[in-house]
Amino acid sequence: MSVRRGLVRLDGARRPSPGWLAVPLAIIVLVTVIDINTPPTIHLGPLLIAAPAITASFAGPALTGAIGALAVVAQIVIAVLHGGLTTPNHVAQIAALLVISVLVTLFRYVRDRHQRRLTQVQSVAVAAQQVLLRPLPERIGPLRIAFSYIAAEAEAQIGGDLYAAVPFPGATRLVVGDVRGKGLSAIEEAAVLIGAFRGSAYRHLSLPGIVAHLGNSVYWNTAHLGDGNPASEESFVTALVMDVHHDEPFLTMVNCGHPPPLLLHDDKVHALEVPDPALPLGLSPADESEYDVTTFGFEPGDLLLLYTDGVIEARNRERALYPLLERVASWNETDPASLVRHLHDDLLRYAGGNLDDDVAIIAVAVPQPGPGTGGGTTAPARPRRGR
Repeated sequence: MSVRRGLVRLDGARRPSPGWLAVPLAIIVLVTVIDINTPPTIHLGPLLIAAPAITASFAGPALTGAIGALAVVAQIVIAVLHGGLTTPNHVAQIAALLVISVLVTLFRYVRDRHQRRLTQVQSVAVAAQQVLLRPLPERIGPLRIAFSYIAAEAEAQIGGDLYAAVPFPGATRLVVGDVRGKGLSAIEEAAVLIGAFRGSAYRHLSLPGIVAHLGNSVYWNTAHLGDGNPASEESFVTALVMDVHHDEPFLTMVNCGHPPPLLLHDDKVHALEVPDPALPLGLSPADESEYDVTTFGFEPGDLLLLYTDGVIEARNRERALYPLLERVASWNETDPASLVRHLHDDLLRYAGGNLDDDVAIIAVAVPQPGPGTGGGTTAPARPRRGR
C-alpha cells in the first residue's frame, strides 16, 4: 500500500486536461455572444456562474478564480453593450457573479487544503504501518506466504490487528492477533506485542515461553502505562502463535482466545480447534506452564489460513455474517496469494465495501515435492497436546 505522490499541484488540484478546461470557456463565450445578440429584456448573464462552478469540480482555486474573473469580465462586456454598465440590473448581476465566484474559489481552496492535510496524514499512516506491520516475505524457507490487511478506518491505514513472522531453528514462527478496541490505544497495544515478538526472536524461546513473554509485555504495558484509563485497564489481545516446521509435516500452536485457523487438506477444510484455548493475552501476569501446545499435521500441498475476527464478523446488507468456511471450502487451488486475493475481494463485495472491524488475512503453504522426492500423508485435524 502506498500513497500516490506527484498528483497534487501547489494549489492542491490535479492538472486539468484541455478538454475539461474548454467547457467553462465555451460557456462564457456562448452566454456572452447570445446575450449580446438578444433583446435587452432577456438577461442570460446569470448563467455565467456555471463556468467557475464547473471549473471548481476539476481544477484548483487558482484556475477557478481565473475563470470566475473571466466570467465577471464577460458580464461587464454584456452590460456595456446591452444598456449600460450602471443600470441597476447589470450592477446587481455583476455584484452577484463576483460574490459567488469568490465563494466558489474560497470553497475550493479550503477543500484542497483539507486534501493536502489528509494526504500528509495518509503518508504518515503508511509509514507507521510499514514500521509496525512490515510486509511478510513471500517465502521463508520452503514456505510460501501471502497476506492482506484492511483497516476499518481507511484514512488510518492501521488498526488493532497484528501479524508478524520470524525465523526459528527449523521452522517459521508466526503470530496473528487482534487487540480489543480501536483507535490509538489499540495501535499502541499492537505495537507492544509485535515489538516483544520480534525482539525475542534471537532468544529461541519455547512456544509456551514466547506466549508468556508476549502476555507479560501486554500486561506490563497496560498496568504501568495505562494512566488510569478504564479502557486501557480492560485491554487484552486475542492471539495465535505457531511454529510451522520446515522439515517435518506438522505445525505446533498455542491459541489464546483467537479464531481457529483453517487448513485445506485433500480438498477439505478443517478448523484447527485446540482442546483447551488459553485466555487472551494481557489479562493477568503469565507463566509458560499455563499454555498447552497442540500439534497438527501440515504437509506439502496443504494450505493454512490465518485471520482475525473482522473476517468472520463482517456482515452483508441482511446483517448475515460472512461464511468464511463455505468460501474457503469452494477453493480448489493451493496458491496462497490467489486465495488471499480471492478472500480480500469477496469479503469487500459481501460487506458492500464497509467493514466494521480491521481485517488481517494470512495464507501459508508448502509446495508439493517434485517427482521422486517422496512424501507421506498426515491426519491434519487430529491434535496432539504437549508442553
